[in-house]
Amino acid sequence: MKIKTILALLPLFIAGAGHAEKADREKATNVEANQMAYDEIKQVNTFTGNVVLTRGTLVMHAEKMVVVQDAAGYQFATLTAPRGGMTTFRQKRDGGPDLWMEAQAGDRIEYDGKNEVAKLYSRARIRLLEGKKVTDEVEGDFISYDSKTEYYTVNNTTSGESKPGAGRIRATIQPRLESRAK
Repeated sequence: MKIKTILALLPLFIAGAGHAEKADREKATNVEANQMAYDEIKQVNTFTGNVVLTRGTLVMHAEKMVVVQDAAGYQFATLTAPRGGMTTFRQKRDGGPDLWMEAQAGDRIEYDGKNEVAKLYSRARIRLLEGKKVTDEVEGDFISYDSKTEYYTVNNTTSGESKPGAGRIRATIQPRLESRAK
């Protein structure tokens, strides 16, 4: 019974990112994996082996997912990529019939439910789509997204700070001509 409670409390990953579909918040969270371990005393739930989390339109893939709950009930999730692969998620966005958000990271994705901040580490990318067409995209070795303030930072190192010579970040932002005409 406790495991169900923890999964039900698992916040929408990047809940406000790109205006995630609000209806997903009321859906059950389902997790499939090769193995699960739950430490009730420490409030730590660990899923390993081809982890797939679904909640409404939200679908996440990782090799490992660890969810920790603090004494106040806030949850912190870490999704780890498989060796040589990526940890990913995809979720429908509000605002239209076929709007999506996709994200991936080569090392891990961390979500702080208390502060509503997601951090993507190593070969990180977030894409906004209309159907299959990419409208906006950001890439870097580190992306932090604060869903309360809808504020992104993209840096060229996984430490979360940019350093000269460490590489470049990249952003593609499409014009919003249709919205100007209205």
